[in-house]
Amino acid sequence: MTGHPPVPSGRALLRRRGLVLPALVAAALLAVPASSEAAPGPAAPSTAGAAAAAKPTVVLVHGAFADSSGWDGVIARLERQGYPVLAVANPLRGLAGDAAYLSSVLDTVPGPVVLVGHSYGGAVITDAATGHANVKALVYIAAFAPDQGESALQITGAYPGSRLPSSLVVRAFPDGQDAYIDPAAFRQVFAADVPSGQARRMAAEQRPIALAALAGAAGTPAWRTIPSWFLVAGADQAIPPAAELAMAQRAHGHTVTLPDASHAVALSRPDAVADLVESAARATA
Repeated sequence: MTGHPPVPSGRALLRRRGLVLPALVAAALLAVPASSEAAPGPAAPSTAGAAAAAKPTVVLVHGAFADSSGWDGVIARLERQGYPVLAVANPLRGLAGDAAYLSSVLDTVPGPVVLVGHSYGGAVITDAATGHANVKALVYIAAFAPDQGESALQITGAYPGSRLPSSLVVRAFPDGQDAYIDPAAFRQVFAADVPSGQARRMAAEQRPIALAALAGAAGTPAWRTIPSWFLVAGADQAIPPAAELAMAQRAHGHTVTLPDASHAVALSRPDAVADLVESAARATA
């Protein structure tokens, strides 16, 4: 198989045509771009890009019976304000392991971080943020903020009002037991202010949590040394609102209460959640 003959260079063409040009002129002609427009100069720095680079990265951590899609409305609002956002897939296998996984993710995030946890995700951020100097704020959204040695189950049981324990469906897996919320009770317990059709889909798609994770004892709490913000969901049927408020007061956190909000407040009230995250980001800038 034969190929096409090599295409002669610009200098060879000049020689074949018998043109005699000074070397510098020929070089200049060959260097002229095909377009008659001048070559663009260096791009000016983007003011919007510089502003975005100055903002902290918001790292979002979902809790049990959910996944990162529950943050969709919050992410859209934060990104419109120029915040880089990372929604982490929480393994939901065990508190120590889940916190170690999140800690490894934080190791890869450059610059300051606002770390946000929902529900059991609050327990995970409480452990994972310890030792990370770049985590400037902790934000708890209807979340656990345990002290050392406490577990999510222990906190839930210490306050009246949770319908979660009686609504759990437990299924065995090779290394333990997984907990789901009974689909018939899911909307009432988890998402009372979410449209019924959406709540049914959430119940069908829920990610289970290992019972060992809910029983896992927390380590040294990061809220002792990192400023914290709390959103208390006043109509929460999963974590008692009184527990959420008590944890906020213990951490001396900046607290906002939404009286009619369900446990799925990030879905039902994304504006309020995004506003609280922005407040934390601005306060720690």
